[in-house]
Amino acid sequence: MKPILFFMMISADGYYERGPWAIDWHRTDEEFNEFAIAQLDSVDTLLFGRVTYEGMYSFWASPQGLTGEPQTAERMNALRKIVFSRTLARAEWSNTRLERDAVDAVTKLRAGGGKPAIVLGSSDLAAGLTAHGLIDEYRLMVNPVALGKGKPVLQGLKGDLALALLSTRTFKNGNVLLSYAPRR
Repeated sequence: MKPILFFMMISADGYYERGPWAIDWHRTDEEFNEFAIAQLDSVDTLLFGRVTYEGMYSFWASPQGLTGEPQTAERMNALRKIVFSRTLARAEWSNTRLERDAVDAVTKLRAGGGKPAIVLGSSDLAAGLTAHGLIDEYRLMVNPVALGKGKPVLQGLKGDLALALLSTRTFKNGNVLLSYAPRR
């Protein structure tokens, strides 16, 4: 079975954005970039909802992404990607497939082998997959900032999500990576 991972940068008070793509508070540095590259090297498929897909595509395929963070951009552009949307007409980013039904597509993907797939951002997609028990690991990188308002991670869950701590990692810049598995 292919594991499905979820990674999200969040504030100390549980928000992942203060507004649409308002993520200027993310703490990234060389240590984070090394982590991001290693995480991308550990997976074979990126999973996105439409909004995150459009934002990621507009950055990583742009001259700014390609020159600013070339190692990450190379991986983001080369990896297989699936975007889930009922409204997107086509997916233009390299190696991207468009799917309408996330639960069906991820269920089939999980049945295959290979490296894990990862939901990057896309909290709404992750919440929907969580409702169907399709996420095997939650990686939440807590940034040392409280936003006071914004969109909470996994908003829309219909009930509790009990988690078991797998590991923690503290970064020099104050970020803390918390990795959890769902308690089944």
